[in-house]
Amino acid sequence: METHEEPEEPDPEFTEKLTAFHEERGTLLDLQPRVNGKPINLKKLFDIVVERAGYDVVSAEKLAWRRVGQEFGLGSNNAAAYAFALKTVYYKNLAAYEIKTIHNQEPPPKEILENLTAKGGDLLKRTVENFRPPSGSYGNAQDSDLSGDESKTPKEEKMDVDEPGSGGRTTRGLRQAPPQRVLFQPDITSSRQTRHLSGQLQSPQPSGNTTSAQSYPNSNGPNLPLHIANYEPRPPMPLTLRGVTTPINNPHLFKEQQRLLRDRKMAAMGRAPVPSTKGMMKPGQGFDGPNIYVRTLQGLRSGIPDEEDYALHHLVKISHERGDKYKFEAFPNLAESLIEYALRVSSLFYDVKWKISYFDDVPHDSNELDGLNGTPDILQRIKALKRVNTADGIETPSYSHDITKIHEAALTIRNLALLEENAIYLANLPQLRDFLAIVLSLPPSPDVTELKHYALDIAEQVTKFWSMRVDDPLYQCLLDTVKGSTDRGAILTALRAISRISLNLPQPNVLRSVPDAIIEKVFQWTLLQDDELVNACLDFLYQFTAIPENVALLLSHSNALASSSFVAQLTRLLQHGARPHQEKFLTHPGIRAPSSNEIVTVPRDLLVEFIKHDEPQRSTQWLKAVFEEDIESDVTQIALWQAYQGQFGQFLPHKPLLQAADFIKNVSVVFKTANAQIVAGANNKFIIKGIRPRRVPVTSAGRPYLRCLWTPSGESACGQFFLIAENMYNHIASTHLGVPKKEDGKWDLDSAQPQQKPLDCYWGGCRIYQRHPDRECSVLRLGLHIKTHLPDSDEKAAGQQKYNRTLSTQTTMPDASAVKASGQNREAVWSSQTSYPTPVNEHKEATGIPLISLFVLRNIARNIPKAVTMIEEGRTSYLTAEDRAKWVEGVNWVDRLFGPLKTRLFYVLAHNPVMAPHVTDLLVWIDKGSSST
Repeated sequence: METHEEPEEPDPEFTEKLTAFHEERGTLLDLQPRVNGKPINLKKLFDIVVERAGYDVVSAEKLAWRRVGQEFGLGSNNAAAYAFALKTVYYKNLAAYEIKTIHNQEPPPKEILENLTAKGGDLLKRTVENFRPPSGSYGNAQDSDLSGDESKTPKEEKMDVDEPGSGGRTTRGLRQAPPQRVLFQPDITSSRQTRHLSGQLQSPQPSGNTTSAQSYPNSNGPNLPLHIANYEPRPPMPLTLRGVTTPINNPHLFKEQQRLLRDRKMAAMGRAPVPSTKGMMKPGQGFDGPNIYVRTLQGLRSGIPDEEDYALHHLVKISHERGDKYKFEAFPNLAESLIEYALRVSSLFYDVKWKISYFDDVPHDSNELDGLNGTPDILQRIKALKRVNTADGIETPSYSHDITKIHEAALTIRNLALLEENAIYLANLPQLRDFLAIVLSLPPSPDVTELKHYALDIAEQVTKFWSMRVDDPLYQCLLDTVKGSTDRGAILTALRAISRISLNLPQPNVLRSVPDAIIEKVFQWTLLQDDELVNACLDFLYQFTAIPENVALLLSHSNALASSSFVAQLTRLLQHGARPHQEKFLTHPGIRAPSSNEIVTVPRDLLVEFIKHDEPQRSTQWLKAVFEEDIESDVTQIALWQAYQGQFGQFLPHKPLLQAADFIKNVSVVFKTANAQIVAGANNKFIIKGIRPRRVPVTSAGRPYLRCLWTPSGESACGQFFLIAENMYNHIASTHLGVPKKEDGKWDLDSAQPQQKPLDCYWGGCRIYQRHPDRECSVLRLGLHIKTHLPDSDEKAAGQQKYNRTLSTQTTMPDASAVKASGQNREAVWSSQTSYPTPVNEHKEATGIPLISLFVLRNIARNIPKAVTMIEEGRTSYLTAEDRAKWVEGVNWVDRLFGPLKTRLFYVLAHNPVMAPHVTDLLVWIDKGSSST
């Protein structure tokens, strides 16, 4: 089905130019064309096609018109027909305009352009002389756009006739289909011959689909007149059919006709016709009635059981789905009606039916609740009620129905109270306090457990708008729930409700008359691995410790309440949820040893290890021992190859070498940064970029050799390599100092014949005795001094020399000169510091259990001096005579409670950057308390 949309606003300037062009050309212009019921904006279509290089290019490209149609949302069903229709719109209205304005050419005459179909392309090259009308059916709307342009190849238009000497069918184009064969169809009419009026016999006629023997001129020939070639048949017009009215499809019409017929008969008989009720509004019809919200409200207040059930059922659903928009203020008496209905729960357990009275000057009966000021003696009334005898575990149908509907009423209040506007509205209803106290005071029964949870949820939302006295019935019920309940959910919600009392009021709440049993239980609950419950307990304790009187209670009952242990637990909670965080920082930057100009010769012991392996493993280990990665350095390929030959050529032919090409490839395999390059110049230079020679070789494990730096005056350094410092020392003593060994293996110092004169230390230009001529020099002293240039070999020294294998006399990290002298890189030294931060909020500030624990500790430290003064002056009513008798004056309670915990507090200060500012504040209060008590 076609969908009709409003056309876009056309471009006035473009429309004006296009209209003038068509008027001058003498062609028709359709300014509001449609394809598949969708309006086509000619300016938009023109811009899209021109952007794609014009009509001829789009027509020659496969599926291009379909993609253009997607810009107008023509759909994917019958896409070929819609694409051709869109092509026709452009062809009839915009093609000639494009040739004139974009290509600056004269468009073809309208007889070979607008007056023809859009089949084909090549409009820019179309003239009267070279144009031939396309073969096939003219004006076929199903002309596919699968190929952008019909083939113009002459071979495809010729008949498939084999010419002499041709290569057969395989060398020609596709042959045309043979004429369709028509099977004989006998005449199935009567074989009896009928005679015409003229007396001639009518002979049987052949079937209409047989091929006529008469020849007709080819309608597709090139010699047809132009008006015949351009002929397009009219599209078929659908027939307009009118339905016939019958009693089946229009019973009301026939019913009305029967009524009129009866009325005429009644009038003929002199009787009055039956009055018509047409157009008359019958009872219960024509009114939409109230919406669901008003309907439920009126049903709840009607007192009709069925209406009440209907209302409660829908109120639960509405409060759950639309609780954020359903406000009590918009529906007066809804909250009051729900409370009155939920109060029926008392009738299931007690012989009472609560009523709410809104008269202040009339005495109230025992079953009447004060709806204006509340009922302060509600708990005493409940205790005086008589229980109803009910069989345990047996529920009657009426009881089950009543308790279900009461739960629905309470659940509706609870859901709506989650919206702050509704909570404020409920807080202004005095009867809500009575209702909550009544529900929380119900006898223990599994039937009302859920109802009590609803009451506690409501209390949690509204207590922040209430201020409560110590004798408030609801306050006492909440304390009793915390004290006597074993239900975690009930205890948790009751603690939250108590902690939120007066939270949104200017006057802060003061928790008083809290029993010792509750404080002791709250202390114990902070030891549980229950974050939600611990958080609620800490909120309660924060309110409790905010006044000095309650801190005095903690100090006076320290033995029973174990205040010291509680304070220690709060200190442990300062690191609750902490996660280790390691931060690394650079202490000593690395220094890279300078590159060596020559390739070192590996020591004999390392060479023996290499000879044990075959190629390419041998060359791989040699490359790792002698070279290292350096993206800024390079080595010539000839020097690398000669060093390889010079190192292992002596072992030929037993250990054959790699070919030069394979060896160069192996370098790139061993080092990731190495790659062969050619440096262009007068003489091309072949290099390996990305490696450099080591100054000292290393073992396969990466351990560097020690290089002998004994450098006599005017000579080069010795340069021999030793892996062990002891071997290096023996080499210096025997070779350079000329000290022989005795038969027992000890050094013969008396027979020493040093090679250099004067006797001095020539290690790396040391010349210590030349710099200090006052020191006495001997072979023994010189030997002891040389050990200071060599690394220690014990385990302790190895740990100290982890990052420094240079001069052992250095106590700091090796500097650049030492790195250059030793030829060994100094690796960067990183240090790490581990902290243990606790969770933070979106502002990167402390939050959760650690922060509340610190606030409780701060309250205790801040209020201890005041509490001690109150106890010693006897101005607190919490202390019993026994407590006052046990009180010991002169005790510094701040030091007693916080003194053993200072170590932990300083640990938190040092390792928890999140809590550090708050811990600092706590330590300040501890210091103040210690000095004032």
